[in-house]
Amino acid sequence: MTVISLYTGAGGLDYGFEAAGFETGVAVENDRACCQFLRLNRPEWPVIERAIGDVPSAEILEQTGLQPGEPQVLIGGPPCQPFSKSGYWASGDSKRLDDPRADTLTQYLRVLRDTLPEAFLLENVQGFVFRGKDEGYRYFLEGVEEINRQAGTNYVVHTCVLNAASFGVPQLRERVFLIASRYGYSFKFPKPSHGPRDDAAVAEGLLEPYRTTWDALADIDPNNDDPALQVGGKWGELLPTIPEGQNYLWHTDRGGGVRLFGWRRRFWGFLLKVAKTQPTWTIQAQPGTATGPFHWRSRRFSPTELCRLQSFPEGLRFECSQREAQRLLGNAVPSLLAEVLASAMLEQFFGEQLGGAPHLLRPVQHPTPAPESPAELPARYYDLVAEHDDHPGEGLGPRGRLRNAAANG
Repeated sequence: MTVISLYTGAGGLDYGFEAAGFETGVAVENDRACCQFLRLNRPEWPVIERAIGDVPSAEILEQTGLQPGEPQVLIGGPPCQPFSKSGYWASGDSKRLDDPRADTLTQYLRVLRDTLPEAFLLENVQGFVFRGKDEGYRYFLEGVEEINRQAGTNYVVHTCVLNAASFGVPQLRERVFLIASRYGYSFKFPKPSHGPRDDAAVAEGLLEPYRTTWDALADIDPNNDDPALQVGGKWGELLPTIPEGQNYLWHTDRGGGVRLFGWRRRFWGFLLKVAKTQPTWTIQAQPGTATGPFHWRSRRFSPTELCRLQSFPEGLRFECSQREAQRLLGNAVPSLLAEVLASAMLEQFFGEQLGGAPHLLRPVQHPTPAPESPAELPARYYDLVAEHDDHPGEGLGPRGRLRNAAANG
C-alpha cells in the first residue's frame, strides 16, 4: 500500500498511515528542518527536498517505482495560512486564493491528475471550508471534477471537519479532511470514539472520555529545567499564578485572581495553561512569548512532550532547537487521527480491516494528581491592579472599528 506524500512536514499524516499498514513511497517537502527530521527518523522514506512546483510528477512516480494509476493513496496538507482563522482576525480578511501560498492547491491537483492514485486525502484548517470564505475549497472541487472529465476517473470528494480529541488524541484540534476514491466509492467518516467527561454518551458508556494531558505525559518527568522551555518576557513571572486550565481571564473581575486585565481584552492563548484532567488546546507552531498552551508547571513543552500531545509514534529523535521542534510539530496533523482515517480508507476503499484499537492510542493513566497550587502574585504586577474595562463586543474593538471604517469607505 504505497503512499505519495506531499507537503509532508514533520510526517504527522505519514506516521498515521504507517501505523495503519501503508508505506510512504515518496515524501515531497521544501522545509530543510522537516526534511532533516524525516531522514533522521525514517531513513527508508525517499525525501525530495524541493518546492512541489519544482518537482515533476514523473520524478515523484519514479521514486515510488510505480506508473500512473498504480499508487494507492495520495496524501498531503497544503500550507494553510491563506485559509486560517488567525489570518482573518489579523487583517480583517485573508487573501485566500490571491495569496501565492494557495498555489499549493494547484500543485496538489497537478500531482493527483498525473499519478491517478486509487484514493486521496487532503487536510487543511477549518477555515478552508468557512461559508463565504471557501474559494479555495470550491477551486479544489472544480479541479477534481476537471480531472474526472479528462482522465475518466470518478473521484467523489467527501468532506468533514474532525476534532482530534474525539478520536483519542489528547488535544482539541479541529481540521477539515477531503477524501475520495478513484472509483467513486462512498466514504463514511469514522464516528467519534471519545467525548467530554460531562457528555451524556460518555456517562452511558457509549464513548470513552477524552484522553488528557496526564494520559499523554504521566511517565515523563515534569521537572524539566531546560532554559529553552522557560517563559520569560514581561509576563513570565505571572504564569505560575494562573491555575491549571485557565488563562489571563483568571486575573479579571470575572476570574478568581487579581484584576490585572479587562474581560476578553487579550487573545485566548494569552497565558493559557493546560489542566492534567483535560486535553490540551491546539498546539501552536510559532507561539509568542506569552502564548500557550503551557505545561502545568508553567513552562513550554519539550519536543518529546509535544510528540505525545500530537500522538506521534514513540522514539522520534530531534537534532534541532526547541523552537524549531515546536514549529515542526505545531504544524503537523495528529498521527492518531491520521491512523483512524487511514484505517477507514483501508476498509472502505480496499476491503481490508485491521480491527482492534489504533496503534497510536495511548492508555488511560490513573490516578491523576491534584492540580498544581498557583503562586502568589509577584510584587512587580501590583501596579497593574485597577478597574479595567471589558471588551465592548465583537466588531467594536480597535481592529473591528478599523475594519468597519475601511468597509464603509
